[in-house]
Parts: sequence; structure tokens; C-alpha cells
Amino acid sequence: TKCGHLAQSRSAAILRPLLMDIVPTIQQTAALALGRLANHNDDIAQSVVNGDILPHLIYSMQNQNRFYRKAAAFVLRAVAKHSAKLAQDVVDAGGLASLVICLEDFDPGVKEAGAWALGYVARHNDDLAHAVIESGAVPQLVLCLQEPEISIKRIVASTLSDIAKHSATLAQMVADAGSIVHLAHEAQNEDPKVKRHVFSALSQITKHNQDLAELVVEAELFPYVLSCLKDEDDYVKKNVATLIREVCRHNGELSKLVVNNGGVGALIDFIGVTHDSTRLPAVMAIGFIAGHSEVAASTIIKAKGAIQLTLLLGPSEGEGDMVKSSACWGLGQIGRHSPQHAQDVAEADAFPNLLSCCLEGSTEDLQIKAKKALKLVLNKCLHMPALDVLLQRAPANILKHIVAQYSKILPHDQSARRLFITSGGLRKVMSMKAEEGSDLASHISVIQACFPEEVRNYYTPGYPEQLLARVEQYNPPPM
Repeated sequence: TKCGHLAQSRSAAILRPLLMDIVPTIQQTAALALGRLANHNDDIAQSVVNGDILPHLIYSMQNQNRFYRKAAAFVLRAVAKHSAKLAQDVVDAGGLASLVICLEDFDPGVKEAGAWALGYVARHNDDLAHAVIESGAVPQLVLCLQEPEISIKRIVASTLSDIAKHSATLAQMVADAGSIVHLAHEAQNEDPKVKRHVFSALSQITKHNQDLAELVVEAELFPYVLSCLKDEDDYVKKNVATLIREVCRHNGELSKLVVNNGGVGALIDFIGVTHDSTRLPAVMAIGFIAGHSEVAASTIIKAKGAIQLTLLLGPSEGEGDMVKSSACWGLGQIGRHSPQHAQDVAEADAFPNLLSCCLEGSTEDLQIKAKKALKLVLNKCLHMPALDVLLQRAPANILKHIVAQYSKILPHDQSARRLFITSGGLRKVMSMKAEEGSDLASHISVIQACFPEEVRNYYTPGYPEQLLARVEQYNPPPM
């Protein structure tokens, strides 16, 4: 490529003297060229560092005009974007102080360039994000968020998100600077790119702990955010669903707030009209809500949530394994509370779909999630028709949980014992071989004890052959 040829021709070294030209326009153009080259290729970015260009750029930013400062900030961003090492080189050269000064500039373009570069430094790791905070950037970023220019709002929200994502400590520092109130205000901005970055930043703050989640909730975002699940921009919708997920995950009180504001119905509708990874955070949010309480799980069932999650497991949906794994987990969270919850999950036709996900052909993670979900629900399930379906198809590691449930039902239910015979369940159990002393052997013994000996014999494998052999050996008495 052209940039590759320029890299081989030591273009950075050629442009360096032009940065010190007496003509300001030449200086600005040289800086812009360096930025474009470094932005395209990490080798050129490294050559900018190796050529000792950064210290000169950073020093000159304090004395040059706004056009030069904007171009120089672009170079710093272009270098920092490629790796944590190059971003650290920008920090070591003293770039953060000059970038913070850019945030104070009256020119919106300089503010934007400075905020953008700070975001590219902070996004790599905790240490670099902490360096950005230590430079005093966050209070200035919060002030910039209040500027009228849409482009500045976009970049500042993105930068705050990049800082807050790494740890609870950094997110707390961002929150302490008063960012949450202003981010919440900008959540109602009509520009979709502002909204997507704002919701991303709020999600990154919320995810770390309960205290931060409560601070975000106290900004009175609900129920407004639920309406944003119907936004025309897919990224806005996904980031809103992510925010709701992060709020719900911490405890039952926060998830109850979402439920009370109509969040369950909104999330389930969202899952029904979106596809692929866009619906993933909403699926996980449903799982978190269901896991916190029986009442919340019942609300999800009444809103057809179990049915919607089951549909995601079907082959016709063509969903990725991450979505399917989350749907399996969510069904487990819904059904694990009580026999009624388990029956509702079973009646949503979840068991055959969960079982299909357990079998070979699925990824390892999907198999693990599906097996765990199936076991959770089975341990509460007393619904015979659902158990009958699984008994004939389930692998051995699932079968023991099904047999355990039968051993709880059959000793106390006469009609269930009759149904167990007619459905072929007793024949299946009589054919099972279990290690002596195992839980499975114990459950089988309990089931067998529920039936008369002649009935057990009738359904024992090989019994018809024994009867035929007796017929052949039988000699009728003389007439």
C-alpha cells in the first residue's frame, strides 16, 4: 500500500524538520500528515515515537495556534490507538497535560481532538486510565459534556466510558466528578451517536458494584430508558439493554425497580424484534431478574418470557451460541424456584430444546449451560408429561436427575404410577443398569418398590422370552 511504501521510506523522519518550519501552515500540514500516517499503521506510529517527535509536538502545543494544537492532538491519538505500549509512550512524553489543556481551549475542534486522544489512551488498561484521571482530565471532560456542540458530546461520553470500564475505583472517580447527572441529561439528546455513547458510559459505571448502580438509578433514568429499547438506532438499543442488565445484576431491589417500571415486558418485546448479539444483553437481563426472586420469575412467565427464551434455542432462529447459552441460563433461573415455575418452563416446551443443546454438535460452553439449566429445573419439576418426554431421550448424566424426580412423585400419586406404566416409563427404568450404592440405584429401587412384583417382572427386559420358554416347556395334563 501507499502507506507501507511511506513507512519504508522513513516518512516520519522526513516530516520531522517540517514541524519546526517558520511557516505555521507547513507545521500544521506536517503534523496532519504524521497523524494520518500513524493512524494507518502501527509501524509508522512506532517510528514517530522512535524519532523523538512526540516531545517536540507536545511542547509546541502550548505555544502554537488552534490549528496546530488540533493536528498535534490528532497525532497523539493516532499513536496511542494501536497498543498500550504506544499509549504509554504518549503518557511518558508528557502528552496528557497538553491534552487536558486542549479541553480548556475555546475552539470546539481542539476540545474534541483532546478528548478523543485521551479516550484512546485510557481505553487500553487500568493503569493508563488512571493516568488520565491523575492528569485532571475528568472534571474538564464533564465540563465539555455540557458544551452545545454535538460532536464534543459524542467524544466526551465515549472517553468517560473508556475510563470507567476498567475498575470500580476508576468508575467511582468518574462518578465523583459529577458525570452521572450530565450523562443522564444527555441520554435524552436527539442525536443517536450521543445517546449510544452516553448509555455505554452509564453501563460501564453501573457494572462494577451496587453503590454505583444506585447512583445511576438515582439520576431518574427510569422509566425513560425503557422507551429507548424502541429507538431506531441498533447501537442505542443494545447499549440501553446493556445498562438495564447491569442495573439488574446486582440485587433484587434494583431488578425490582426495573420490573415495577414495566421493564420485563419491554425486554421481552425487545428480544422478539431484534437479532443476534443485539438481543444478548436483554436475554441476560431477564435471567438476572428471574434469579433474584420467585415473584420476578413469575412475572417473566406471565409475560411469555419463558416461551420467548425457548424460541431462541430453536434451529429456525439461527442464533449464535452466546445468545443460546444465555437463553439456557435464563430458563434455568426462571425454573429453579419451585415446582410451579419448573412446570411453566416445561410447558413452554423448553425441555426438548435444552436437551438438544446438551448433545454433541453444540459448543462446549452451550452444552455446559444447557445441562446446568436442565438440572436446575428438573430438581424442581414434578410435571409428569415433561419428565416422560425426557426419560426416553436423555443421556446418562441427565437421566439420573429425571429418575430422581420420579422417585419423589410415584410413591404418593396413584394416577402417576398408572401413567408411568402406560407411557413406557417403567419399562425404561427396569432396563437401566446402575452401579450398586449409587444415587441412581437408590432412586430406581424407590420406583420399583411402587409396583407389584408381577408388574415389575412383566416389564423386566427378557421377561417375554422367559414366558415363551415356559410355554415351550409346559406339558398340558391329559384330557
